[in-house]
Amino acid sequence: MQQLAGTVLGRVIEAAPEGVLVCDARSADSPVVYVNAAFQRLTGYGAEDLLGRNPRLLRGEDHDQEGCRRLREAVARGAPVRVTLRNYRKDGTALWNEILLQPLRDEAGELAHFAAYYRDLSERIQAPDRPLEGVPTWQREDRISGLSTRAWFEALMLRDWAVARREERPLTLLLFDIDDLARYCDTFGKSAGDAVIRRVAWVLSSSFRRGADVFGRWQNGCAAVLAGPVVPEGVNAYARIVAQRVAEMHLHHPRGLSQKFITVSAGVATAVPDRDEGDCSRLVRAAEAALKRAQVGGGGRVEIASQADFGASAA
Repeated sequence: MQQLAGTVLGRVIEAAPEGVLVCDARSADSPVVYVNAAFQRLTGYGAEDLLGRNPRLLRGEDHDQEGCRRLREAVARGAPVRVTLRNYRKDGTALWNEILLQPLRDEAGELAHFAAYYRDLSERIQAPDRPLEGVPTWQREDRISGLSTRAWFEALMLRDWAVARREERPLTLLLFDIDDLARYCDTFGKSAGDAVIRRVAWVLSSSFRRGADVFGRWQNGCAAVLAGPVVPEGVNAYARIVAQRVAEMHLHHPRGLSQKFITVSAGVATAVPDRDEGDCSRLVRAAEAALKRAQVGGGGRVEIASQADFGASAA
């Protein structure tokens, strides 16, 4: 791919305002074989850092994103895809990218390369006083639950975290996980499990009615709610109301470990951002630790994060 240098096409790509890289689809792990100047300026990585390596290095250990899953599936199929991902520059600062992945085929029609076009969304997503506009609905809405995708929920959470830090006010994250969902799907099938996810999502959105509340699908049968400025005791009470309402739907679950109906466990964490705290990983870590403790208790329980949870490893 370095033969592009000096050609008209090469000069056009080098002058492009958006980051462009090309990966070899025929080699193991699809290593980078070309990267333009805009991509290097965007990420802080030089060509020598990227050539021969998979671009996932931009995500560090942050691979649990909805966009990552969709990107992997597209690569496996050799199909185009557009995703929004949270990456990290070489200096460690967060970078939100809209990525358009396009497969390139040779004269025989065989998949040869992937071209990826990177657009910087950081300013639009992180600026706390600007609306998050311009991202298509299909990138924002989870098709099963109707809630926000995890990537979009995390973008909104990052924005609200910045506002809370500036205003020195608390944010509350609630995680609701459907108990024994895998066993339910094994019994009734995936489509039935998807229906349960939709029912639980409806209970969430009907229980938290404030316009400032944000809903998202966290992973599998786990959903998240981000509650803005509110008395923590009130949010804790709402969490218990949600758990009760799900149980009262009496959705039969013959293989449930604790009960014979669908239940949800919940973890709740509230924090005021520190002035020098750039992201909300501390809040997420505490909510996940509280959720794990609730699940150990047998299902249908709500646990509130303790001070120790804010320093615990993620569940």
